[in-house]
Amino acid sequence: MRAEAQPLIAREGWAHVGLSLLAAVAVTLGLDNPWVSLPFWLAAAFVLQFFRDPPRTPVTGPGLVLSPADGRVVAVETTDDPWLERRALKISVFMHVFNVHSNRSPVDGVVRQQWYHHGAFLNAVLDKASRENERNALWLTTDDGQDVTCVQVAGLVARRILSYVQPGQRLARGERYGFIRFGSRLDVYLPLAARPRVGLGDKVRAAESVLAELPR
Repeated sequence: MRAEAQPLIAREGWAHVGLSLLAAVAVTLGLDNPWVSLPFWLAAAFVLQFFRDPPRTPVTGPGLVLSPADGRVVAVETTDDPWLERRALKISVFMHVFNVHSNRSPVDGVVRQQWYHHGAFLNAVLDKASRENERNALWLTTDDGQDVTCVQVAGLVARRILSYVQPGQRLARGERYGFIRFGSRLDVYLPLAARPRVGLGDKVRAAESVLAELPR
């Protein structure tokens, strides 16, 4: 599968990048001391790196579940999937502010349902963030009938979860479907028979790292 064509800066960040660069230029031109403008340029650089969105080439292979986000694995456990009311293998990826924040589909499948819940803004690295924070859950069904739940969870400073899909839409593995502004996490709930391919603390990249294998 070839890497998709897309802007290198996420469209969600165009306004933020433009405003931060405009402020830095305005301060630089309006003051005689260039050092005073340094914090504005540093802020613009931070905004620019936060909203970067490099293209990815998804890993291929039967039954593979890809990471929906860049970050670090903070949970690999058997627990309850509150969305589909089943026991499931849960793998969670924590994104800090220096990770790419585009979210991508972990599997090839059809969107069956989507749920959005208001909530708190606890530190996303905490396990209770999955239950108490603002979140958006996506229920996907693969071509062979296996259910996967992918949940965007807001973090301590995240205040905006974006999802661009609707029930009935088909997503390709690794396809971009959403974005979360600032630190957050993604929870993936899989059938109990799925075999994890990552462990706690592993660093993963959206679409390019395998989280697990679905049973076949």
